[in-house]
Amino acid sequence: MVVTKLPAQRAAQDSDRHDWWRSAACQEVDPELFFPVTPQGPGAAEIARAKEVCATCWVRRQCLQYALATHQAHGVWGGMDEGERQLHVHRERERGQRQRRDPVRPERAEAGGNGARNRGSRIRSV
Repeated sequence: MVVTKLPAQRAAQDSDRHDWWRSAACQEVDPELFFPVTPQGPGAAEIARAKEVCATCWVRRQCLQYALATHQAHGVWGGMDEGERQLHVHRERERGQRQRRDPVRPERAEAGGNGARNRGSRIRSV
């Protein structure tokens, strides 16, 4: 059985996904603050002020998720500038690669994830 949504249902779902934008603290601030020309000099102060706005925002997480999902290359989104988002993506990619290379085995999980075998943990009669 295939379930499809009508175009109106898909549009409503898409608008729900972006409703967070209406609640963003940056709605009351000049958008140029979040997109400085350069991260050095006066741009560094603008980035700091933009991050202060983000720190008070109720939808900061959704904003950051949106920026990461849509590969926003410029500006401050969810309290992170371009370099911080790139570092975040790089770390997540490395974590995923590590997990694929070295999946947690059941015996590791039982031993607290430190890789030690569960030797000597059984009670032996003497």
